[in-house]
Amino acid sequence: MFDIAFSELVVIAIVALIVIGPEKLPKVARTLGALTGRMQKYMTQIKEEVNRESRFAELQKLQEEIKSAGNAAQQSLQSTVNTIEQDMQIADTENNIAATVDKTAESTSPAESNSNKEQL
Repeated sequence: MFDIAFSELVVIAIVALIVIGPEKLPKVARTLGALTGRMQKYMTQIKEEVNRESRFAELQKLQEEIKSAGNAAQQSLQSTVNTIEQDMQIADTENNIAATVDKTAESTSPAESNSNKEQL
C-alpha cells in the first residue's frame, strides 16, 4: 500500500520513542496496530463489495443476453409454426378441391357423357 523502506521505519520508531516516551510507546504501538488491522479489514471489505457488484452486473448482462436469445428463438419457432400451418391449410384446400373434382367425375356416368357428346 505505502512504499516505506525498513530504514524509514527505524527512523520513525526512534522519533516516536523520543516524542512519546518509553512508557506510552507500547500502548501507542498496540493502538496503531489495531487501527492498521481495522483499516486492512475495511479495505478488504470494500474490495469484496466492488467485486461482488461487478459480478452482479455481469450476471445481469448475461441474463439479458439469454432472455433476448430466448425471445429470438421463440419468434423463430413461432414463424416456422405459422408457415407450417399455412402450408397445411393450402394442402387441405387442395385436397378438398381434388376430392370435389373426383366426386364430380364419379357422379357423371359414361352414358351421360356420351349423350352430352351427341348433343354437341
